[in-house]
Amino acid sequence: MANAPANEPRAARPTDLAPHDWLEAGQSLLRQGGLRALKLRPLASELRVSTGSFYHHFGDFDEYQGLLADYFAGAQIAGLIDAISRSEADPIGRIRLLAQVVRRRGMSRLSIAMRAWAESDPRALAAVQRHDEQVLGFLAACLQARGFARHDAMVRAYALMTLGLSKVHAPELNLATLMDEMIALFCHPSADTSVTDAGEHGAWTGGATTIS
Repeated sequence: MANAPANEPRAARPTDLAPHDWLEAGQSLLRQGGLRALKLRPLASELRVSTGSFYHHFGDFDEYQGLLADYFAGAQIAGLIDAISRSEADPIGRIRLLAQVVRRRGMSRLSIAMRAWAESDPRALAAVQRHDEQVLGFLAACLQARGFARHDAMVRAYALMTLGLSKVHAPELNLATLMDEMIALFCHPSADTSVTDAGEHGAWTGGATTIS
């Protein structure tokens, strides 16, 4: 058999692939078209292998979907948070770095697709909840390190996450710099505003936040 031309990309063989590759390919499909795009034939096409290659790693597609949901909330996000924590010492720098990675990898689109999937699959729902707990915990810890009280840090962490997932049409805002502006707004304690837990409705009150 003749060798493929040197400029032709080599298709991956089943033995070249690991379960991780299939999970990454599944996330790529979710980002592109949501759950309806997550099917075996497009998945194999994404990796340029036959559909039969799938069964070298997974018993069936239902098993694969369960592992894909768990991947979203497991090693992937834990590894990202660990890498950011090791590479950036400044707490707000860590938040900025996370925002950059999320934007570069299209993780907001993936998160939106996972939330849509969670409406019909309890495995995806559990994964989204675990994912959110980890990310909110990371953001809140960064904010606490800058002097915010736990409640204030959680409110701001929640705001950053939900705003990062929003699809509000805002033609007057520069979406390329919006996250940096939101980080500046929510992550820097000021002398005249702080979020406090003021009973059922909460309130914005004047009060200095001391940073050691």
